[in-house]
Amino acid sequence: MEYSPNIRRIAINTGGGDAPGLNAVLRAATLAALTNGWEVFGIRRGYMGLLNDEVDGEPGMLRLGAEQVRGITHLGGTILGTTSRGNLFGLEPRQPDGTWGPTDPSEDIMGRFRELGIDALIAIGGDGSLKIAHRLFLKGLRVVGVPKTIDNDLGATDMTFGFQTAVDVATEAIGRLHSTAEAHQRVMVAQVMGRHTGWIALESGLAGGADVILIPEIPYSLDRIVAKIQERDAARRRFSIIVVAEGAVPAGGSPSYLGETGRYGGIAERLADEIAAATGKETRTLTLGHIQRGGSPVPYDRNLALRFGAAAVHAVERGNFGSMVALQGKSVRSVPLGDAVNDIKRVPVDGEVVRTARRLGVSLGD
Repeated sequence: MEYSPNIRRIAINTGGGDAPGLNAVLRAATLAALTNGWEVFGIRRGYMGLLNDEVDGEPGMLRLGAEQVRGITHLGGTILGTTSRGNLFGLEPRQPDGTWGPTDPSEDIMGRFRELGIDALIAIGGDGSLKIAHRLFLKGLRVVGVPKTIDNDLGATDMTFGFQTAVDVATEAIGRLHSTAEAHQRVMVAQVMGRHTGWIALESGLAGGADVILIPEIPYSLDRIVAKIQERDAARRRFSIIVVAEGAVPAGGSPSYLGETGRYGGIAERLADEIAAATGKETRTLTLGHIQRGGSPVPYDRNLALRFGAAAVHAVERGNFGSMVALQGKSVRSVPLGDAVNDIKRVPVDGEVVRTARRLGVSLGD
């Protein structure tokens, strides 16, 4: 095998929201790099540990060896920590003249990589984190990306690790709603994650036997939801299960946000109030929130994460920088990082899974 010249030391970081399988990537990438005789360093909390000698009372950089990654494949979270506020090119601290403006710390970051003698970075993240990594690549940093998001919305890969675990968690919760909803003849509205895409809502709702599934790709009508509930009542099925992605939008309306935070949320409560007013039925809500991110990854996500970690090191070996590892069909391949972060994978509104839901009598609110 031909190795990329001058690779002696690499760094790995995890950025954005956590996802089950991050630790499996870290283990695979570390062990594969050690096999090549490379040194491996983990950067704590995105890039914070690179720019700060100490983060949260711990050294900013963590030397990774076999001991540090032993027994972590099945663990949720990430031993390096992460941050969802790591958009280095979007922060707007106050300037010397008192105004606010964007900053560009990339030269500081590049300087730190040179100072530490780090020859390449394996960046594990979702859309936002990998956009940062791509910008650093364009400035000359040797970067290989690994796709991570429970939303499964990166277009260059058929699957992202963490998604299947999130679907499993949501499916179990939805399944548990049936007995209590039927006992009380209630409408239950379960809110799952999915700001811009409805993959979690669609797949967990379908597997969990939901009667209505609402996703961002298909604007919904309250009248259509009410019609489905009344149809079930007429058939003596006097309860209904509704699954809604947090970013679902009513036709002609806008998403629900949590106050002035700019974060998506509150759609379940909004729907429950509207449904109760329109039908007179007792309506309750369940917001799964971060429970979808937590806990041990399912076997599929563990194996995919391990494959991604090993493939990322292989890309470094080949000198294939500015790339992202991706699952395409049954194989893990390298794709251009710039293309990967520019293509959000949305649920096809006329796709096979949506058609399946409709044929089973599931309402999509349209």
